[in-house]
Amino acid sequence: MLMIIFFVTQNYKNKTLSKVLDVKKLNAVDKPIEAANGLPNECYTSEDYLAYEKDKIFCDKWSVIGVGSSVPNPGDARPYNLLGIPLIIIRDKDMQIRVFHNVCSHRGFKLLDKPCSLKNVIRCPYHSWSYNFKGNLIATPHIGGLDIHQSDKFNKSKSNLKEVRTKIWMDIIFVNVNSNEIDFDEYIKPLEKRWSKFINKDDQRLIVHSKDYGYFNLEVNCNWKFAIENYCESYHLPTIHPELNRVSNINDHYHIQGLPNRFAGQGSKRYEQSVIGNKKFNTFTNWNKDMLKNSEYIAIFPNVMIGLHIDHFYIFWLEPLAMNKTKEHMQMYYVGNESANGEELKELRKENSRFWKDVMQEDVIAIEGMQEGRNSPVYNGGNFSPVMDQPTHQFHKWVANSLI
Repeated sequence: MLMIIFFVTQNYKNKTLSKVLDVKKLNAVDKPIEAANGLPNECYTSEDYLAYEKDKIFCDKWSVIGVGSSVPNPGDARPYNLLGIPLIIIRDKDMQIRVFHNVCSHRGFKLLDKPCSLKNVIRCPYHSWSYNFKGNLIATPHIGGLDIHQSDKFNKSKSNLKEVRTKIWMDIIFVNVNSNEIDFDEYIKPLEKRWSKFINKDDQRLIVHSKDYGYFNLEVNCNWKFAIENYCESYHLPTIHPELNRVSNINDHYHIQGLPNRFAGQGSKRYEQSVIGNKKFNTFTNWNKDMLKNSEYIAIFPNVMIGLHIDHFYIFWLEPLAMNKTKEHMQMYYVGNESANGEELKELRKENSRFWKDVMQEDVIAIEGMQEGRNSPVYNGGNFSPVMDQPTHQFHKWVANSLI
């Protein structure tokens, strides 16, 4: 009986996907890079496909919805819309970050519609049902009639907010909405092992978010996947980033392919620390002394990119707004205690933020151009350079395999 249900379920899923795109095209992505095609046009242009991707990519996997430093104090709360799924990010009174579905258990009213700082409860604006910061329903005004706030016929404990599986790593808020991915500590282990030559657990506790030049965002007219594809490779440096290419060109870069296929990217051997006068940022203490000029730029699939340097790192995460619209969020971090946010390093923080914003704005030309090109009916998903496109091909394979 279980076997029959399994086959029926699998058959239903395959039929659903086949209505959106040709599964044979997805199978062509998973071939060796010399023979592979990229993801088909429908993956960038079809609204029906986006609905399928929402479930298989953003809800089934560990995806990113923000950073912990955006809710620094107990009661700080922010709404987030994950492709139509309303969520709440909140820091509770034990300083733990929690994520809940942003819906009252009573009549389904959306609880929160803008960032705020709450005192003691999350209160529904409709009938004032209220929840504490751990999601427990604690107040049901007039549930039994006027001024009768309790009812023997109603069990509050069965109407708590629905919490989303959440993990904070290097200030990044990862969620697994469908609660079906492997444990996050196991998921991130391959990357932590790779980066152990740069930073360890103690170093991670030393990072601080820049308070003055620590955030900017860009809204781009393209599918979210293009930003990941572009970030993974250095092939575009000479044409898209000519200034950057003069100090760190293709030959100074190396590929990063993180098996079991959860991240990919590139590294450079030519990073120079930022200096203004005699001022420098603090550096990570456990950085391998043979790799002082190394920096690494990794995309953790599906939607976050990290730039790791000896004296700072950034988190560049993607908020898909529509099939052809994406909001890019950039968060800057430095090493040390509050001195990293001190006045003497202010000009360094300002210049570093300007530099990375300029780089990311240059990439907009590339990613929006690819979106426009996908309207061509003769484009077959494209090809890959066997030498230069290996990390990007890895991302395409991850998407295709996640779907089928």
